[in-house]
Amino acid sequence: MAGTAGSARSGISLAEPRDFLALLKPRVMSLVVLTAITGLMMAPGSIDASLAVVAVLSIALGAGASGALNMWYDADIDAIMTRTAGRPVPAGRIEPRTALAFGLALSGLSVMVLGLAANWFSAALLAFTIFFYAVVYTMGLKRSTPQNIVIGGAAGAFPPMIGWAVVTGGVSLESAILFLIIFLWTPPHFWALSLFKMKDYGRAGIPMLPNVAGEAATRFQILLYSLILVPVGAAPFALGFAGPVYGVASIGLGAYFLWLAFATYRMPDADPKMLPAKKLFGFSILYLFALFVILLGEAIVARAGLL
Repeated sequence: MAGTAGSARSGISLAEPRDFLALLKPRVMSLVVLTAITGLMMAPGSIDASLAVVAVLSIALGAGASGALNMWYDADIDAIMTRTAGRPVPAGRIEPRTALAFGLALSGLSVMVLGLAANWFSAALLAFTIFFYAVVYTMGLKRSTPQNIVIGGAAGAFPPMIGWAVVTGGVSLESAILFLIIFLWTPPHFWALSLFKMKDYGRAGIPMLPNVAGEAATRFQILLYSLILVPVGAAPFALGFAGPVYGVASIGLGAYFLWLAFATYRMPDADPKMLPAKKLFGFSILYLFALFVILLGEAIVARAGLL
């Protein structure tokens, strides 16, 4: 790694296309794209297919820009954590100033294209999302408060609202519910991860909840947020803007989410394996993806006139 970093400092670029792709955080981007498309397809009103594609690509680029700016700013702590040490900037394959320029360029491009192609309200919402993630969360909250994930989770929850705004030019109760599902999902998802990555976060000096308040308090907060999340996850069906397939799935998946959250709550301190937390972290990803895939599927079927 030292040789790689030295090459970067000497001005020799070791970056490959996959390194710039990694800057975009493609796994996070995939969730952003899914939730944005879901909001777009569920929104009332029609939208041209080509416009929809341009809008989704703009939102994806905006998410990628946020990821690049995050990796630029967090290069110092990413180098300390085993989970992130291989990222392009701390590994020395991309210079920090290159990541910064890349992120800023994509930010401006994504917002401008979305505004010109769709409407400026959705573009402003995208710009605010990038700002919130890169500045409010990454630069402000992440290193200063154990509530970083709670407040910062809003950034990842905006994409379905942006997709909705692309079609309608505004937001609504339905899009707010989609926002809340992701917002409430974020704390139990990341706190489950932080339980078995405490040493990593501790070395990096990030005040994640287990490092500040302890494991027991974190497990209780995971259970508390899960108890709120699961009813909100079923709200689209209860409020009549999702179908019976979603209703059954949200209840079944939510019940298992709660079971894992309760198992995590009962997990003893300093559990060397932390299997319940690891299972909850893994299942939480499936839970969110499944809910939005089903919502998207029902929206597509409805738009096709099959419901």
